[in-house]
Amino acid sequence: MKKLIKTLFKIFLLLFVAGIIFMVWANYSIKKSSESFISYNIKDVPDTKTALLLGTSKNLNNGSPNAYFDNRIKATADLYKSRKIQYIIVSGDNSTKDYNEPEDMQLALMKYGIPQDHIFLDFAGFRTLDSIVRAKEIFGQQKIVIVSQKFHNERAVFLAKQNGIEAFGYNAEDVNKYAGFKTNMREYLAKTKAYLDLILGVEPKFGGKKILIP
Repeated sequence: MKKLIKTLFKIFLLLFVAGIIFMVWANYSIKKSSESFISYNIKDVPDTKTALLLGTSKNLNNGSPNAYFDNRIKATADLYKSRKIQYIIVSGDNSTKDYNEPEDMQLALMKYGIPQDHIFLDFAGFRTLDSIVRAKEIFGQQKIVIVSQKFHNERAVFLAKQNGIEAFGYNAEDVNKYAGFKTNMREYLAKTKAYLDLILGVEPKFGGKKILIP
């Protein structure tokens, strides 16, 4: 019995170490492959017809404004006003009647003076992978500028390139390190899952009719 327990413990330990090594490698690989295609400087962003704004909640669980949301909106508005982009796909979660990231983002962008007919809503952007692939398959975009925070853009640009999309990430301003610690830890796991999804060939949850962007 002791021998069996010892063997099982060794197997568990090997699997645990292998998992840690895979996590570290996946995160390093994603960051390394995308670092030349993301920037905080708007001058680095190539002129592109369409931006993909990745969704997040407008407010935190306690009801206070979400800085990630506000900073992404401002970054997208800056791109539009600088004539770097002409159209915007806002892609986010609309899994319940009372939770609608795309509409929240659309309204926020319109407050910056962006015309409603230049904003396209993707209600099925439940995950970054879904948002990226749907930008190509549903909205017909082969080249996009992705707007999110740096840690998120690293993963998004990686996924875009793996799916045959020419992508550049424009980094919205991050939040302070303390407020973003939990999010950054979650992103470490998300990058690992992104690599697993790629290996396993995971596809978006929903398809849909094609939507034409002029």
